Amino acid sequence: MKRTSSKRPVKPVRTTTRSRSKSKKSLPYGKMMTYGLVTLFLLFLLGMAYNYRNGFLYYLGFKTDKNVNDLTEEERKLEDIRIFEVLSRHDTKVVGFDVSEYQSKIAWGKIDKVEDDFPLEFVFVRATAGNDRPDRRFKENWKAAKEHYFIRGAYHYYRPNENSIEQAENFIKVVKLKKGDFPPVLDIEKLPKNQSIDSLKIGLRRWLKHVERHYKVKPIIYTGESYYTDFLKDEFKGYTFWIANYNFFVETIKDDWKFWQFTEKAKIQGIEGLVDVNIFNGSKEELKRMLIK
Repeated sequence: MKRTSSKRPVKPVRTTTRSRSKSKKSLPYGKMMTYGLVTLFLLFLLGMAYNYRNGFLYYLGFKTDKNVNDLTEEERKLEDIRIFEVLSRHDTKVVGFDVSEYQSKIAWGKIDKVEDDFPLEFVFVRATAGNDRPDRRFKENWKAAKEHYFIRGAYHYYRPNENSIEQAENFIKVVKLKKGDFPPVLDIEKLPKNQSIDSLKIGLRRWLKHVERHYKVKPIIYTGESYYTDFLKDEFKGYTFWIANYNFFVETIKDDWKFWQFTEKAKIQGIEGLVDVNIFNGSKEELKRMLIK
């Protein structure tokens, strides 16, 4: 007897061009356009971040060394445009600058305006740093500022890990303020390494009170905006604040900033390298009212 298989014959699988093409299906045109636009936007953001990298770094608490890292030609043009735009928005305010030994020898007689249109009326000069460091050019800058009719102020660079009273005494020993000068300025930029924020605030208060008792006037506090917002704004009410913020998104001075240092990259005739420029939040008459009587 002939034996037959119980298995049904297997039908051959039919392969079509359509089924083969499914695994190699290309992206729709709309999605390709979306991905392309997203890529271009990300490249644009990276470009902007690069052009304004120093401002971002400062805002995050890492101040750049403006005297070593000079600007490329493209960065110079962009910064000049920004400086002109910001100053144009504040054409009723008073403009000034600040200097230290890092600007080397200054030709004070050549200093007049920034961006050729905006007169410079005041200057802050670094006097001391820490508990024993006088600025090497303070005496000559302090004297020259007065001789060239700038309203002048002196500031102390505060080192969080050094004794606050010793730092105050260092400033007092070096700086002799006179009628018509700004009140003394405390410059705080760094966070402490071996102490808490609460201990830092105690030290800052000690410096401020010690200096105020000596000069009989309440000091000004200089700091970056993030430092101001996070650590100082609420607990040091009543003090005048001078705020540094180089962020290109910030176009106007805020109400609670008496001074705004909006750039560290200005070029001023008579000064080598890059210079900080500041806007006073008021008229010249208002500025004069805050000077030492």
